[in-house]
Amino acid sequence: MRPFTYEPPCGDVEILHTDAQFLIINKPAGLLSVPGKHKHLQDCLESRIQAHYPEARIIHRLDTATSGIMVLARTPNAHRHIGLQFENRQITKIYIADIWGAPTEKSGTINLPLICDWPNRPLQKVDFEIGKPAQTEWEVIKNNGGITRVLLKPKTGRSHQLRVHMLELGHPILGDNLYAHDEAFNAASHMHLHASHLKFRHPDGGAHLEFKAECPF
Repeated sequence: MRPFTYEPPCGDVEILHTDAQFLIINKPAGLLSVPGKHKHLQDCLESRIQAHYPEARIIHRLDTATSGIMVLARTPNAHRHIGLQFENRQITKIYIADIWGAPTEKSGTINLPLICDWPNRPLQKVDFEIGKPAQTEWEVIKNNGGITRVLLKPKTGRSHQLRVHMLELGHPILGDNLYAHDEAFNAASHMHLHASHLKFRHPDGGAHLEFKAECPF
């Protein structure tokens, strides 16, 4: 596990959509979703958004190193309604990642239960005895010189799920400071994992919605 220094990116967070119930934002890589325990970890997505929308509340999180689309609630109804969709796995999340090497297959499903590696936290690990179920569908988009771009569709939302599952597939995500070997880590200036799509039902009326955030790498 490599040393970590929190250096959040400057500038406003991009807001992709807003209505009376929720906000859709595009989180930059390197920014915490919520504040940490220490003073130097207070700058985060939630606090930056609340500077303009004081009522906004986090519903879900992305890892600090992960970029991409998130939804924040503006009302208690939206927080409850969308939160239940996450809890009941009714939300579709799609990610883009660049991984080291080239998988022998073009697509597949990874079913590996995960649990926190407590002596080495925040690392997660596969554990078939007490791990929580974790499932990820993956598909190759393109291969370029030993680096492969993949589409990832997590069916569960375990901590570090995509990062550990790609590692277990034998192809760590580029720039991943926690799980990638040195060559994969040094192949990118930051982790190449981006939440590109989010699909859910509107908390007021139930209409099916889909939002996209362009991949920055």
